[in-house]
Amino acid sequence: MISRRSRRPTCWPVCKAGLVAAKDENQRVLYTAEARTTGGRAHGHGRTSDGNLEVDIRPPAELGGPGDGTNPEELFAIGFAACFESALSAVARRRKEPAEADDAVIESKVKLIPTEERGFGLAVELAVTLPSVSDPDAAADLVRAAHHVCPYSNATRGNIDVQLTANGAAVESD
Repeated sequence: MISRRSRRPTCWPVCKAGLVAAKDENQRVLYTAEARTTGGRAHGHGRTSDGNLEVDIRPPAELGGPGDGTNPEELFAIGFAACFESALSAVARRRKEPAEADDAVIESKVKLIPTEERGFGLAVELAVTLPSVSDPDAAADLVRAAHHVCPYSNATRGNIDVQLTANGAAVESD
């Protein structure tokens, strides 16, 4: 979105740093992950182009499946949590306090939710534990700042509900 006043994108500090998904071929791309899947959710198989990840995709037992593989929600939960932890570290380094995020632990939940249109949506919970940060306001501030840096957060903002906690306390996002 471009503001009328400046003609710069409203995300300018983040866009300028190259942290927003490329919207055109002229934007700087830092990395491209590639994967191939076949068989969908029911009897699927997925593999990254470099071969470092290869998984069988199956519905979880909670949805009547065999539960003998992984599913898109689990993969999303791991990806979001790992990315968010990296964002925490980046924010802490920028603040010249890297130890704040060194021992961070993130418990993530991705919920599959039916929509009124007979489709499906997602909701996410990220419970961030920062043992090295005892001040609740400082912990919340670090999590809030990471939420603005994390590519998963930026991709999902405004699309799905993302609930954040820092050391057990709810974090209101900006």
